[in-house]
Amino acid sequence: QVQLVESGGGLVQAGGSLRPSCAASGRIFSINDMGWYRQAPGKQRELVAAIARGGTTNYADSVTGRFTISRDNAKNTVYLQMNSLKPEDTAVYYCNADVYYTYTARSKYWGQGTQVTVSS
Repeated sequence: QVQLVESGGGLVQAGGSLRPSCAASGRIFSINDMGWYRQAPGKQRELVAAIARGGTTNYADSVTGRFTISRDNAKNTVYLQMNSLKPEDTAVYYCNADVYYTYTARSKYWGQGTQVTVSS
C-alpha cells in the first residue's frame, strides 16, 4: 500500500505565494511521473503540472511562468512552488504519483487534497 500525504496549502492574498508538498510512503520500488492536479467547485479536475523521474516538466498554460514543480527522488516528495497567485487558482490541489511497488507492478495513487484559497 502506498500513501500520498500533502501539506502546505492555505489562504493567501492575490499576488502571494504558497509551496505545497506531497510525500509518498509505503511499499515503493520507484516512482515515475508525479504531478499536481486541481479541482475548483463545479469544475472538472485538471492537470496543473507534472514531472518525470528524470526532471522533465509539463505545465498547464494557465500556470506557466508562475508555478514551478520539482521533486526529491531520495525523499519520494514532489513540490509545487506557486507564485503570483490569482483568485482563479483557488481549488483543492491533489498530488498524483505513478508508483512501481515491485520491479514490474505499478499503479497510480492520489493524495487526499489540500485546499488553496486566494483572496482578491
